[in-house]
Amino acid sequence: MEGILYGIGVGPGDPDCLTLGAVRKIEESDLLLLPQEKEKCYAYQIVKQAVAVAEKETCVLSFPMTKEKAVLEQAMEENAKVVCGLLEQGKTLAFLTIGDPSVYATYMYLQERVQALGGNVQMISGVPSFCAVAAKLGISLGEQEEEIHVIPASYEISRTMQYQGTRIYMKAGRKLEELCEMLAREQKEREKQGEELQVYAVSDCGLPSEKVMYGLEELKSGSYLTVVIVKSIKRKTR
Repeated sequence: MEGILYGIGVGPGDPDCLTLGAVRKIEESDLLLLPQEKEKCYAYQIVKQAVAVAEKETCVLSFPMTKEKAVLEQAMEENAKVVCGLLEQGKTLAFLTIGDPSVYATYMYLQERVQALGGNVQMISGVPSFCAVAAKLGISLGEQEEEIHVIPASYEISRTMQYQGTRIYMKAGRKLEELCEMLAREQKEREKQGEELQVYAVSDCGLPSEKVMYGLEELKSGSYLTVVIVKSIKRKTR
C-alpha cells in the first residue's frame, strides 16, 4: 500500500489549539475520514475554522455507539477494509479526531486493524481535552508527588473514590447525576478526615456552547463532552 493513514488530533474545540503539524497533514491529505457526517462531526467543525477543507473529499466511516463487542468488531473490520482500499490507491488519508488520538479515541481501533493488514499509519498529537480544561480553569493537574488519574466516566466509577491526587472524568455528561451523588458522599467522608474536595468541570471546552462550573453545587448538567476534575486537598491547620 503506497498511501498513508494519519490519525490527527484536532484538540478539544478551539481551532487555535490545532497544532502546526495537524494543519500541515490535513492540507496534504487527499481525503478526510470522519466518524460522522460533516454537519454532526465535532472534529470537522473545529478544523474548518482553521483549514480550507470545504472542497476536500470526505468519507464517513461507521462507528456504532454501543458497547457490544461483536457489533463493534464487525464495524471496525469493515472500516479497515475501506481504508486499506483507499491506501492501495496511494491516497493520503486524514482521520480527524477530537482531543488526542491516543486518549480514548475510536481512531486507535482503526489504526490497529489497518496496520495489521499492512497499511502505513501515523499519529499526529493533539491537545487533550483535560489539558485545555485545566488551562481554562487556571488550575494545576499535578504538582510534586500528586498522582493524576484519567477515568472514562461512562464505565464503573464508584471504585475511583479511593484514588488520591487529581481525578479526571472524561465524557462525563451521561453520568453526571451518578457522579454528583458519589462526590457528595465522598465530600462528607473527606471532611471527617480533614480534607477538602475541590470539584471543577467544563462542558464543550473551546466550543460556542462552552460551560464552566466551579464546585459540586454548579455541577448539575452538561453535554456528553463534559470533563470533571476532582482534587482532594489536605486542609491547612493553624
